[in-house]
Amino acid sequence: MLIRPETPKDYEQIYQLIKSAFANSEHSDGTEQDLVERLRRSSSFIPELALVAEIKGEIVGYILFTQVRIGENIELSLAPLAVLPSIQKQGVGKALIKQGHEIAKQLEYHYAIVLGNPDYYGKLGYQPARQFQITAPFEIDDTFSWYLSSIRRKIT
Repeated sequence: MLIRPETPKDYEQIYQLIKSAFANSEHSDGTEQDLVERLRRSSSFIPELALVAEIKGEIVGYILFTQVRIGENIELSLAPLAVLPSIQKQGVGKALIKQGHEIAKQLEYHYAIVLGNPDYYGKLGYQPARQFQITAPFEIDDTFSWYLSSIRRKIT
């Protein structure tokens, strides 16, 4: 598997991948692929942190980290993480997160926040954000929570 930054020629494949990955997701509103397009045009976009995973030349996974303000700090938000449904649960998402964190560390970010499934993100080092007095700016149900992961330092 090759993990690399996205390029403009990847955009249509990424759009379709995200649409497919979230098609049957319980918590999807069906617009995750459009969110990516909006984030690319925003001042929060970081090209080095828009990554694809390729297997045999086919894009099978995607991750995007963008800048977010948490209190007085500019850190990262992970959204979305998408893997082709036929190869989910084979480590592609984990590999994308790990590579994204490595790049984020080099870019001197300290932590990333994600709105996601506790069973999945908890296994990858993300902790409930409420432990750090960070709450979502909108209402979310108990099965879907904000999670925080340290990239460079211990979070206190």
